[in-house]
Amino acid sequence: MRSRQSQPITTRLGSHSTAAWVYPGDRQQRPLLMVHGFRGDHHGMDLIAGAITDREVIVPDLPGFGLTVPLDSGSSLSAFVDYLVALRTEIARQRGMPPILVGHSFGSILVSHLAARHRETVDELVLINPITSPALEGPARFLTRATRAYYALGARLPERAGRSLLSNAAIVRAMSVAMATTRDPGLRRYIHDQHGQHFSSFADRASLAEAFATSVAHTVTEVADHLTMPTLVIAGDKDAIAPIGPTRAFVAELSDVEFVELHGVGHLVHYERSEEAASAITEFCHRRL
Repeated sequence: MRSRQSQPITTRLGSHSTAAWVYPGDRQQRPLLMVHGFRGDHHGMDLIAGAITDREVIVPDLPGFGLTVPLDSGSSLSAFVDYLVALRTEIARQRGMPPILVGHSFGSILVSHLAARHRETVDELVLINPITSPALEGPARFLTRATRAYYALGARLPERAGRSLLSNAAIVRAMSVAMATTRDPGLRRYIHDQHGQHFSSFADRASLAEAFATSVAHTVTEVADHLTMPTLVIAGDKDAIAPIGPTRAFVAELSDVEFVELHGVGHLVHYERSEEAASAITEFCHRRL
């Protein structure tokens, strides 16, 4: 599976350098700033970003993942949000207009909290597979605690052993198998190959463990009352990580929302239903801008 060609760029945000990829489009239209999920990097958003052709799409590697080094301030929610605020400001300076925020999974947490804190300047929001239920509560809490122990152990072990545990191909494949819902063998191979190539591109074990702790400590529902801007929510009804029930309840709380519920897909909308997601985002932008 191929997407249209993107161009890598490096942007300085103060003393910090961030790696990002730009998918070309009409620069008279407001660009999209698309934020990937936990443990991935920009590659995960390639199919959606590549299918949006009417405007530029900018996809950074979050700090600590891919080619972007961790932040000196750490991997807390505030640190990530401050980073995205600075990146959004720099894109607005370069393009002459602020980008539209799009976040998948962990990225949905980051962009929603950014939007809530800066709602006077955030006019639209797009959330894909948003995290709408606390990971440390409900039926998945035991798995979450086990996963948290896994990342903590990986951070505490000696360097070689810890890195080996966190990058273990069998564990990465098990994560991939657990998340994939498609029955298409070619697409399943593609998903597993993507996870195998890019799920271990984290910078170091400590920042990975801290980022995981951040990812399971927060949800988009924490700031639902502040998300008064037009918002597009795209979710799968088979999502085991962000179950559809809490997502429907979250959507019901929003004052100005468009909801696209995709049937028969789980947490990997960005792989399994990328064209439908890209079409929904494109139509949302056309209606709202």
